[in-house]
Amino acid sequence: MDFGFNLTRTANASALRLLPNRWDFVAFPLIICVLALTVVGFHETLAPISTLQTQAISLDPANLPEYALRTTLRMLAAMVASLVFTLIYGTLAAKSRRASVVLVPILDILQSVPVLGYISFTVTFFLALFPGRVFGAELAAIFAIFTSQAWNMTFSFYQSLRTVPRDLDEVSRGFHLTNWQRFWKLEVPFSMPGLIWNMMMSMSGGWFFVVASEAIVVGNRTIVLPGIGAYLATAIGERNLGAIGWVILAMTVVILAYDQLMFRPLVAWADKFRMENTSSGNVPESWLLDLIRRTRLIHQLLVPAGWMIGKMARVPLKLPSLQGRLPKFPMGALGALGGSTPTARSKSRNPSRAGDIAWAIIVLALTVFLVWKVTVFVSTGVTWSEVWHVFWLGLITLFRVMVLIALASVIWVPVGVLIGLRPTLASKIQPLAQFLAAFPANLLFPVFVVVIVKFNLNPDIWLSPLIVLGTQWYILFNVIAGATSYPNDYREAATNFQIKGWQWWRQAILPGIFPYYVTGAITASGGAWNASIVAEAVSWGNTKIVAHGLGAYIAENTANGDYPKIILGIAVMSLFVTLFNRLLWRPLFAYSEARLRLD
Repeated sequence: MDFGFNLTRTANASALRLLPNRWDFVAFPLIICVLALTVVGFHETLAPISTLQTQAISLDPANLPEYALRTTLRMLAAMVASLVFTLIYGTLAAKSRRASVVLVPILDILQSVPVLGYISFTVTFFLALFPGRVFGAELAAIFAIFTSQAWNMTFSFYQSLRTVPRDLDEVSRGFHLTNWQRFWKLEVPFSMPGLIWNMMMSMSGGWFFVVASEAIVVGNRTIVLPGIGAYLATAIGERNLGAIGWVILAMTVVILAYDQLMFRPLVAWADKFRMENTSSGNVPESWLLDLIRRTRLIHQLLVPAGWMIGKMARVPLKLPSLQGRLPKFPMGALGALGGSTPTARSKSRNPSRAGDIAWAIIVLALTVFLVWKVTVFVSTGVTWSEVWHVFWLGLITLFRVMVLIALASVIWVPVGVLIGLRPTLASKIQPLAQFLAAFPANLLFPVFVVVIVKFNLNPDIWLSPLIVLGTQWYILFNVIAGATSYPNDYREAATNFQIKGWQWWRQAILPGIFPYYVTGAITASGGAWNASIVAEAVSWGNTKIVAHGLGAYIAENTANGDYPKIILGIAVMSLFVTLFNRLLWRPLFAYSEARLRLD
């Protein structure tokens, strides 16, 4: 009898765990609503492409919810693609010495290629993949948004993989973890806090180019996709201030929604991956994450998925080792106080010199071939005087970018440290920072155009702030990520040694966040070059103001469909960005990797 009673009680307890509680009844409508909106948005992409010509963008505010949904789904799809790209590309660049010689410069070039440059050459390709369907145009827009998100995330992940604490790496090797296990159990968790903050920055940065991705104009071809970007472009063309006000309201609602429903839970979840020996006083919180944890049925439904993911991470796959990883010379941030000397990493296999030479020959030959093909194509429509003129325009834009990045660093590094060291403050500032980062420069065109025309100001000076408007946040978000990841035991050590004031900044916090700052500065400078295309040529209705610079040159020739000049402008911009990164940012990154790792 007792045995039968225990079986019945066990069965009743198991059945009770599958019954929903009151938290399930709150969470289920949210999940169903998100799924329904996703299905509705995807269904719209299957419509014939002729509907884009017959259904013009309406400035009626009643259409904004649908437009906001379409734009949000595009940005989320681009975010998923960016995350997959980040994990693959960042890992190869960080772990393979030979691959990094090619992949890191390519990443510099990719982030320097403007969104308009991608759109100019990819629209036809994606439309050909799905002829007669909106889906092809949607893929072109998603790819354009992807190009505004992926590079920042990849740089962040690459930086994290290159600065994994040496003691944790040694422990993982002591447990004989395979490359696959070490990647999922150590390297990805360590990179998660910084990666999530950069995902937020990338999502917000995507708004900066949402107009270019949804209102595509290349030569005589115009494709307008329903969305907030197309709505904004129409409002600017018609000089409708009321419609711009509705756009700001819609953007605010969308940003708050994905902050509360996606990023706030991710930040709270990723806090457990912080590297520290003592607990911090405050931890980030998320009402949605708490809600999911309190549910009964949903939690039980998620258990198998979590178990499966955990098992996949623990599978002892012995993947081939990426040979020739660059040696690291770690030194803790507080080690700067004692003047410790760097120590070399454990011995690794020496790469084959013959293999290095063969690899260098292949890379050099491919580079020469590509340069030759580009030169031949550009020479069909460009003279040497045009080439020197474009280089001069590049120098003008370079000067703007250097000055603005320096000013942004002076302002946002202290602010980022202040926010990142206070999780409670960070949770309150986070939505505001995301909104400011997502605020497109296009919304300020009316103000800048009217003021410049009324007071007869110099566009070369007064249009410059638009360049850094959307890119300065890369610095802020990366510094916040660095300060958030700064070990609490290091902070306590600095307090015990009574390190204060400028000494604390110079010897404690700045070395700790410097790798994150360099990552943010690299992406901010690359993004500033990209933003110059939007900022150096602005319009409000029929009034257009153009500043001298490489961005205005590319924007003008893209609108005219002059492909040789488009390629020339993109090539010169890529050259400037690559040289700037090689001569300044990469040496700083190498220094931070070798001397300022938190070991």
